[in-house]
Amino acid sequence: MGKANIFVLDLPEGMLHEDDAAGRLARAAVGSGIRLSGPLEGKVSLIAQADGLLKIDVPALTRVNAVGQITFATLHTSQPVSAGQTVAGVRVVPLIIDAHTITAAEAICAKAAPLIQVKPFKARRVGVVTTGSEVYHGRIKDQFGPVLEKKFNALGSRVMRQILVSDDPQMTVEAIHTLIAEGADMVMVTGGMSVDPDDQTPASIRAAGARVISYGAPVFPGAMFMLATIGDVPVAGLPGCVMYYRTSIFDLVMPRLLAGETITAEDIAAMGHGGLCAGCADCRFPLCGFGKGVC
Repeated sequence: MGKANIFVLDLPEGMLHEDDAAGRLARAAVGSGIRLSGPLEGKVSLIAQADGLLKIDVPALTRVNAVGQITFATLHTSQPVSAGQTVAGVRVVPLIIDAHTITAAEAICAKAAPLIQVKPFKARRVGVVTTGSEVYHGRIKDQFGPVLEKKFNALGSRVMRQILVSDDPQMTVEAIHTLIAEGADMVMVTGGMSVDPDDQTPASIRAAGARVISYGAPVFPGAMFMLATIGDVPVAGLPGCVMYYRTSIFDLVMPRLLAGETITAEDIAAMGHGGLCAGCADCRFPLCGFGKGVC
């Protein structure tokens, strides 16, 4: 092994071995949906137990790392993660560390909510209203429905029904109400989100009695996105980019809604930092900067 000496550690009182210290810190930080592996050479890995939304208390994480002699690294918050994926790691820098240092870090974690957790995706019944006279009359084939089915299936939900309507606000209103009456937990309204005179989707969502949270998002692709609610049912107006681009505003908002989060107008406004998709030839989302300005 290339070693000429054997070292014996005589642990002083009030000091902790790196493995014990890292284990204590990891246990203090971990919330639901996370399991621990290790320790190994002073490091403990935090691993997602199920598919869900990773949530990090970023200010608390910064305070923990500022304590000194300990390092806590995570993936970005508010991104979807998969079961078995390593989402964070904790490591103690020295071989032995003062117990008071770990106690101080544990106190920060105790006040977090928690420092790190994975919120599981909830299976939702999704209703889809596809607007557009060209689709309604069969002049062109709908391509939005299959895209949404694939995306929601990947997040553990299903499209329960899709209703095609023409560029008629009353038809759209009736379709939204029908899907909610049939038990839809969420309603996606596709198409008709631009500024053309016959694009009536935003007006139709309002006419259905929705409370609009935000119309327009500082996200490219996805600027013409609308988020609203009818009672406790989220209703989203999805622009055409959701169909054409692999990654868009859909991939930033829907995982959070499916994890049970409430999204505010302030949350949408904060998406501007990191909201520009770089359009990489080989898309690696969510392992990229898109949407990562969100805390």
